Amino acid sequence: MSVDADSLDPVKGLGELERTVMEILWARDGAATARDVSRALAGDRDLAHTTVMTVLDRLAKKGFLERERDGRAWRYRPVASREGYVAELMLGALNETGDRDAALAHFVRSVSVDEIAVLRQALEDLTTGNGARPRVEPSG
Repeated sequence: MSVDADSLDPVKGLGELERTVMEILWARDGAATARDVSRALAGDRDLAHTTVMTVLDRLAKKGFLERERDGRAWRYRPVASREGYVAELMLGALNETGDRDAALAHFVRSVSVDEIAVLRQALEDLTTGNGARPRVEPSG
């Protein structure tokens, strides 16, 4: 599944039940019906099937899920990976700061040595053309 970060709007946010449903869908290899999600939720929550259908419909309208007909049911799949969604949340938080450069520098100082290696590799990939360009331009 490829990340389509432009279709996600983290400002719309996710409620607790929406996050739980997204976690279920992110954990699956393929698409799921409302019945599949209801079954996955059964151990944790006692929800009406119509509630699950409503949550899935809202997530699709917010742009977090795409859906396709499968007989009389809809099959839902995430538009982006969990990592893509988290990256959008991080970019949203960065955009809310008065000083992006300072916030970014503070963030980098707080990561582990292993995470620094991941950041270096991502930056190397960007400079050699092996990675996607960032959507948001740095301040300057």
